[in-house]
Amino acid sequence: MSALRDALRDLPDAVFADLLESDDGYVLLVDLPGATAGTTEVLFEDGRIVIEARREKSTPEGFRYVREDRPLFLDAELPLPPDADGDDADAEMDRGVLEVTLPKRSDADSRRIPVEGSDDGGGDGPTTDGGETGTDEDGSDGA
Repeated sequence: MSALRDALRDLPDAVFADLLESDDGYVLLVDLPGATAGTTEVLFEDGRIVIEARREKSTPEGFRYVREDRPLFLDAELPLPPDADGDDADAEMDRGVLEVTLPKRSDADSRRIPVEGSDDGGGDGPTTDGGETGTDEDGSDGA
C-alpha cells in the first residue's frame, strides 16, 4: 500500500484525496469539484486505478477570464494496493467527491498448487509417514 500512499502525495496540489483502510477493503476519496458521474471515468488496468475527469466551467454573461487557474481536466494513475480487488470495486460520485471502494482479496482467493512428480518412493526425499528413506545398514529396505 505504500506505493499508493506515495502516488497520492505526488498528485497535483489542486487534487485532494484521502485513502481509508479497513479489515475488508479500501476507500479512495478524491475531490473533483465541477466534475459529474457523466464526466468522470475510473478504470482498473495493470494493477492501477486510472481516473479521468472533466469539469464544466462557465462564465457569467458579460465576464471573461482575467486569470484561469482551475484546470478543466484531471488525469491520475495510482497503483492498487497488492491485496485490493479491482474486479469487485465500486465508484460513486456525490457532490463533486469521487468515492472508489476496493474490497480486499480474501484468504479464500488463495489456492493450493499441486506438486507434480514421481511417487515411486525410490528417492532419498521425505516420506509421507515422517520416517527416513533409504536402506538400513544391512542393505535391506527396512521392511
